Amino acid sequence: MNEQIRISPVRLIDAEGEQLGIVALDAAREQADAAGLDLVEVAAEARPPVVRIMDWGRKLYEDQKQARQARKNQHQMTVKEVQLRPRTDDHDFETKLKRARRFLKGGDMVRVVLRYRGREMRRPEVGLETLDRMIEGTGDLSKVEQRSSRIENRRLTALLSPQAG
Repeated sequence: MNEQIRISPVRLIDAEGEQLGIVALDAAREQADAAGLDLVEVAAEARPPVVRIMDWGRKLYEDQKQARQARKNQHQMTVKEVQLRPRTDDHDFETKLKRARRFLKGGDMVRVVLRYRGREMRRPEVGLETLDRMIEGTGDLSKVEQRSSRIENRRLTALLSPQAG
């Protein structure tokens, strides 16, 4: 930018985007000063290097504004967790199912965690049925990303992500 450009001659582009041709570096600096703008190197690898007359501060501002807008428009996906037990009662199960459906509608991923305690480990199929009921209950809103097929640390887990569309 401005005084940091060392190689002369340069291919000059004015503020409106018109090519002014190959000129000496000093002449390009004079034109930029006359316009009250900066001389910015846009293609350093080209021979001769390409420089442009532009308002550098305005360009930085517009880049920051564009980055802010991109951040505003992106949705940060979070993972919400719903915890169950193998013998979760029907009403409690329905409440947790509604919560999982609300999370999925909001665009969040849902981790369903089914925990076993004590004697519940003797009948693991009861927990599998409960987990399957939860997956079926959210089937129209989600797809299964990951599902543990075996019990690890007395837990069964399934990761559900919202369906696109």
